[in-house]
Amino acid sequence: MENMKQLRRLLISVVCMAMLCLAAAELAPTPAAATAPIPGLVPFQSDFSVAETGDRLEAALAERDLNVFARIDHAANADSVDLELRDTELVIFGNPNVGTQLMQCNQSAAIDLPQKMLIWEDETGQTWLAYNSPIYLLERHALSDCEPVINRIGEVLEGIAQETIQAS
Repeated sequence: MENMKQLRRLLISVVCMAMLCLAAAELAPTPAAATAPIPGLVPFQSDFSVAETGDRLEAALAERDLNVFARIDHAANADSVDLELRDTELVIFGNPNVGTQLMQCNQSAAIDLPQKMLIWEDETGQTWLAYNSPIYLLERHALSDCEPVINRIGEVLEGIAQETIQAS
C-alpha cells in the first residue's frame, strides 16, 4: 500500500513537471522574433539598410502627396542615453482626408493615426518594414462602416511597402 502511494506521488510529480515544461516552452521567446508573426502587423523584408529603406519610404510617400509628419530614429535616441538598439526607425505619415473619414466612423481610430511604418534590423542583420494591418484597425475600432476606405488604405499601404523594399 505504501509503495502505491509513493508511485502515485511520483507519477503526479512527473506529470506536473511535464506540464511545467510545456508551459515554459510556450512562453519562451523565439530566437527569430523579427520573422515570427506579430498580430496586427504586415511585415516585408527589405533589400536595403534601415536608413536607405527609410529614404525610399519617404520618396514613395512624397510621390503620393502624403504628409510625412516625423521620422524617428529610435537607435539614435537610445544611443543618446547610452543604450544600445539595432537600427530602428518609425515614419509617421498620412492624409487628413482619409484619416478623418476613419475617425468619423469611430474616433477611437485616432489612437492609431496618422499611419506609421516601422523599419528595423533584426538580430541576423535583415531589414524589415511593417505597418498596422488595416483589417486589424477595422476590427480594433469597429470600423465596418468604413470598410471601403479601409480596403483602399490596405491597397495603398501595400503598394508603398512594395515600392520601398524592392530594387527598381
